[in-house]
Amino acid sequence: FVGCVVMLFGSHPLLAYAIVGLGAAAYSPAKYGILTELLPPEKLVAANGWIEGLTVGSIILGTVLGGVLISKSVSQSLLGFDMPILETSIDTAAESAILIIMMIYVLAALINLRIPDTGARYESQKTNPIELVKDFSICFKTLWADRLGQISLAVTTLFWGAGATLQFIVIKWAQVALHMTLSQGAILQAISAVGVAGGAVWAAWRIPLRSSLKVLPYGIAMGLVVCIMAIYNSDMLPNTTIWTIGKFEISLNLLPAYFLLILVGWLAGYFVVPMNALLQHRGHVLMSAGHSIAVQNFNENISVLMMLLIYSGLIWLDASIQAVIIGFGVAVSAIMWLVIKRHKANQAEYDSMHLIGEHKH
Repeated sequence: FVGCVVMLFGSHPLLAYAIVGLGAAAYSPAKYGILTELLPPEKLVAANGWIEGLTVGSIILGTVLGGVLISKSVSQSLLGFDMPILETSIDTAAESAILIIMMIYVLAALINLRIPDTGARYESQKTNPIELVKDFSICFKTLWADRLGQISLAVTTLFWGAGATLQFIVIKWAQVALHMTLSQGAILQAISAVGVAGGAVWAAWRIPLRSSLKVLPYGIAMGLVVCIMAIYNSDMLPNTTIWTIGKFEISLNLLPAYFLLILVGWLAGYFVVPMNALLQHRGHVLMSAGHSIAVQNFNENISVLMMLLIYSGLIWLDASIQAVIIGFGVAVSAIMWLVIKRHKANQAEYDSMHLIGEHKH
């Protein structure tokens, strides 16, 4: 809300985004951490599945809403709305859109007031920055040292780094291989997101927490499916329109691309949701779920930055998008194979599976 206010009053958009990002970074550990306080361990996968599914749904809805709010007809209607006595000084489509988004933030805040008190009480948190860094480093080392925590943390770190990079890869692939415009390529991101939501809900229904590590091979499969994307281009099939929804046309030569993106998204959602649940559970047992999610978010953002840096370097070197896609897919599959190998080595040394489901000490 504050970020929207800052942007509305003419501050630099980067400052507004920084404020929104700060709020998101603070809210995320609370949003996921409260699950361990509200639910027993065996229900964490289901809860995470629904949260991920609804989050993806809200992202898609938000993207559509953004497009609607800045459309000429809707923006003119909003700007034509006159409030008696109160002078708003809202004169542009962007300002009217930001005002609507502010109202949505207020609605979200009111909904938060209905979250029940879990009864969990924690000791007062430190405020000294140096002590906070020390505390964070202890949590960081603890989670990476834990036999189950390190596996789930490695997978979620890879997932978010790969997911962020894949968004840019998909847009470039759409332009080069599918001959789509930038705006049309953005639709492919939404199609992939639908797959993520489907995989997340499917995992919520099918995978109990004790079986969460059985989904690791799906990560390898996701990387291999990404490699297949590099082979396909829209010239392989005729450009025949088979379905029209408004201005959006579904043509025969794009169906394989849609299928591949939905499959990649489904595999990603299916294997990351149980890993999120396992990480929350181990974090709750070893420290607190909020602390562990803060460590998780830190690792994920570092992963996003590193993978986007590598992708930017490849684009700067003028590497073909097909080579980038194959390299990306092989890297994801190879890293997942190493994670599985690490888990097997951990199990050979000491069986830690009985730790899944234990209560906080």
